[in-house]
Order: sequence, then C-alpha cells, then structure tokens
Amino acid sequence: MKLILFLVLFFFIQTIIAQKDSLLNKINFEADFRFRAEQDWNSKRADGSFRDDRSRLRYRARIGLTYTSQEKYFVGFRMRTGERRKQQDPQLTLGTSPAEFGTLAIGLEKAYFEYKHKGLRLLLGKNTFPFLKNNELFWSDNVFPEGVYVGKKHSFKKKFLKEISIGAGHFIVEASGGSLDKDSYLSAFQTSISALDNKITLFPSFYQFKNINNVPDGEGTYRLNYSIAHLGGKWSSNKKLFFEFDIYQNLADYTKNDSISKLLNNQKNGYTASIGYGELKHKKNWFFKLTYAYLERYSAVDFVAQNDWARWEYSNFNSPDGRLTNLQGSEWVLSYMLEDNIKLTTKFYQVEQIVAVASSKETNIRIRFDIDIAF
Repeated sequence: MKLILFLVLFFFIQTIIAQKDSLLNKINFEADFRFRAEQDWNSKRADGSFRDDRSRLRYRARIGLTYTSQEKYFVGFRMRTGERRKQQDPQLTLGTSPAEFGTLAIGLEKAYFEYKHKGLRLLLGKNTFPFLKNNELFWSDNVFPEGVYVGKKHSFKKKFLKEISIGAGHFIVEASGGSLDKDSYLSAFQTSISALDNKITLFPSFYQFKNINNVPDGEGTYRLNYSIAHLGGKWSSNKKLFFEFDIYQNLADYTKNDSISKLLNNQKNGYTASIGYGELKHKKNWFFKLTYAYLERYSAVDFVAQNDWARWEYSNFNSPDGRLTNLQGSEWVLSYMLEDNIKLTTKFYQVEQIVAVASSKETNIRIRFDIDIAF
C-alpha cells in the first residue's frame, strides 16, 4: 500500500513539474535598461530669447513577458519607467523624481492579444504601432496605440515580387463616452510591396485622424481632423547600404478654420530622406545613419511623433509633450555593438523651425550618448 501511495505521489509531482516546465516554455521574458547623457544648446525660443543650455543624465527600464499558445496565440504585457502624461518619452532624468530619492514613475505600456497564422494577423489591445515606418518622425516608438488591427501577408516564390501585405486598424486616442464616431481616433490603412529579393520595399499608407485636440493632455481649445497620405520606401544592397524616404501630404482643408493662423493653415506637407550603412546584430557590428527631415506643421500629429530632435514642447499649455513638426533639420547616428546585448550609440541633432510663429524661428542643437543593455 505504501509503495502504491509513493508511486501515485511520485507521478503527481512529476506531472506538476512537467506542466510547470511546459508553461515556462510558452513564456518569453524580456528586459532592457538604457543610460543616457544628453546636452542641448543654441535653443532659441519663438520670441528670440534663448533657453538655458541643458545637461541631463537619464535612464529607462522596461520589463515584459509574452505568453504563446499553439505558436499562433499571443498575450503580452510590458512595464516601463516614464511620466504617465508623457507618452513620447519613457526616460527619467536623474534628480527630477520626488525629493529625497522618492519612488519612480512606472506604467504599463503594452497589454494585448495577438493572433498570427498563415500570413493573417489580428491585434487587440495596446501594442506597438503595427504599420511599416522608416523612423519615428511620424510616429514615436514609445507611443503605443490602443485599438484593433487586421493584416494579411502573402509571399511569392518569384524573384521579382517577394511579398505583398495589407493592413488596417482603428485606434482610439480619447474615448468620448458616446458613440464611436464621437471619439478622438485614428483609422489607418497600409499596403506594402517587397521586390527584388526584398531589396526594394514600398508602403503607401493613409492615416485619418478625427476629433484630435490641438493641444494634448486636455488643454486644447478646438479639435482638428487630419487626412494624411503617405508614401514610404526603402532600398537596400547586399552590402548593408540602404536608402529610405517618406513623403507626407495632409489633404485636410484648414483655410476656413479661424483658430489656425494663416501662416500655418497651408503647412501640411513633409518629407524625410536617409542614407545608412551597417547592422546591429552581433558583437563588433556597427551602424551609421544620416536623416534629413522637412515636416510642416500639419504633416503629422506632433504629440504622437518623436520628441528626440529638439526640446520644443507644450509646457506653456501645462503639457510635457513634444511638438516636433514645423521643423527642418538633420539627425546623425553612429552605433556599435560592444557585446551581443550591449549597444553604444551617439546621436547628433540640429533643427530649425520652418515658419516662425512669433518674431523668431526656434532652433536647437542636441547631442546624446546612449548605453542600451538587453537581457
């Protein structure tokens, strides 16, 4: 009898251990840490005065997990540091947390369900921007839209045409509490085509923003619609050399909107162009990229685009968000893989406003040094 009980207990424990191992095999953990040194200078305000030069030491920490079932069902979560009202920027600055070394601002940046099978992709919840893009000048990597996305990808065995994919999504910026058409939202559609062994990729897109506040964080005085047509593309060689471009045109008419200055009501176009070389996959890999951007005021929604290139923000409207459209300038990037999981990056920015909204055009020069460690 004791032998039978021992065998039953042994098999019960083995079953629990096997189930635990099976569960752990379905969970993928991720974590990373960034430390940054940053210097800003020559930052002119719209009134012609200069902001004080600024030096900052900053950091970011993220941790997340993804549960996979049957290789096609995914549930994911990720936490990050960062002010809750500052969606574009998860970095925290040393010395600006609550006094006497108080606790840090931490939030949940991703929470989603995803289905992927035979080229079909369904995404529900809050996740990364699901459309192809070359950079963060239209949409920041740190902004995670909430909504529904459906996409379909089809591959070809032909040498010329390799892949075609289409995708559409609806993402709610701010719920109205009423019908869906009263929400502040983004509806988007994109087609991408890859050819010549994936050396050439083109991705025309259309982004319809509705009922968007002119100023973020509840400080707006009127709402806008954006109808942005976008053509993006990339060419890459077998030797790590690549070229990228983006063209944006906002088709909305603002000439009859009395709330928008006549200086800006036709500022609706933009483009970017980049050249780069290298890759960042393994130890001793290096990477270089130069990007030029010309983005008129309404070529993008500025408070979901990047806020890296300059220290222009909505602080006068009680918002920490960046306002980086109505700019022209360049970004220089040089990165090196110190180890397979440690990347060193230097970035240099120089920007100027396209249209002065007061007596002077705003300017900014910035340099950054980043250490990124993945676990």
